[in-house]
Amino acid sequence: MEDKELLQKIRNPETKNYGFNLLVRTYQQRVYWLVRKMVIDHDDADDLTQEVFIKVHKAIDNFREDSQLFTWIYRIATNECLSHLSKKRRRFFLPIEDVGQQLTSKLDSSAHISGDDIQLKLQKALLTLPDKQRLVFNMKYFEEMQYEEIAEVTKTSVGALKASFHHAVKKIENFLSND
Repeated sequence: MEDKELLQKIRNPETKNYGFNLLVRTYQQRVYWLVRKMVIDHDDADDLTQEVFIKVHKAIDNFREDSQLFTWIYRIATNECLSHLSKKRRRFFLPIEDVGQQLTSKLDSSAHISGDDIQLKLQKALLTLPDKQRLVFNMKYFEEMQYEEIAEVTKTSVGALKASFHHAVKKIENFLSND
């Protein structure tokens, strides 16, 4: 279903709940995996995905349609991820490296992570990146988003995103070649 149709259903009081359920079904899996790649832990990703859709539900009437619907939802998801990771660091007074180590240990022990050694190494390499670089890399590499779409989500210039992606790729290559 097109975003316009979804929004029409959501904005019609008689079909609002049905329309929102369709929206969740349309975007839930994509949002979950965006969040999951950032926070690694399945339970955290599940909780954050729910939180994202709660925020979407509360704010959908204020959506101005000056961007695509999924871009707006991804922006909410991105902010939730970055906020969650920041709170985690503050809550446990952890430096960035310790949070990365904690997520790496979850990656190693998670029953929800599947894949071969190469994929696991890539995930570990991603955890060495700063949060925003990891986010840009995930959107470009895994989600196959265009720089312009990522720029809308992150409110960052295309040039800065290209530089961020380039730095992320170099750091990942270094991690994988030293491993």
